[in-house]
Amino acid sequence: MLRTQAQLFMAFLRIGLFGFGGGPSMIPLVHQEVVKRHAWMDDDAFADVLAIGNTLPGPIATKMAGYIGYRVGGMPGALNAVVAVIVPIIVAMIALLSLYARHGGQRWVQGMGQGVVPVVMVMMAKLTWDFFAKSRASLGWLVTLTMGAVAGGLIYWLDVHPGLVIGAILLAALLRPERQQTTGETNK
Repeated sequence: MLRTQAQLFMAFLRIGLFGFGGGPSMIPLVHQEVVKRHAWMDDDAFADVLAIGNTLPGPIATKMAGYIGYRVGGMPGALNAVVAVIVPIIVAMIALLSLYARHGGQRWVQGMGQGVVPVVMVMMAKLTWDFFAKSRASLGWLVTLTMGAVAGGLIYWLDVHPGLVIGAILLAALLRPERQQTTGETNK
């Protein structure tokens, strides 16, 4: 139990320390720690946590830390993971904002923020590609591309909040009637 709590703390501490760019940039780090390094959940469960987390208000990193910590270590695990992910952020914000207040006009300070952007972009692209490949494998090319295009249109052109789009998809999946298998469809 104590070892699991220590692993939870260190995993989410790393996420908090290296999650430059805010919540969305932390998602690939959470995936790396939770799915690949510690195998606390698989890709499907991670995708579900991410989808549900995006429908709820508040920062995604703390929501994911809280749920994953709870799943792995109960209530102490939830508190442990949330504290581990937010403490580095709080310390970094105080330090960086103090630095920026003093030296914000200097080029080296401006370059710090600009230098992180391409790395975050690559991390997000990798996660997007992984989710696309997973969706394509389970739903097929046509459904994946259609759902992506419809979601993109709703979010970017009609300015619908992403949480509402995800919530509508989850609701549609819940309300969708189960298909009855005929004897010919089993063992396919």
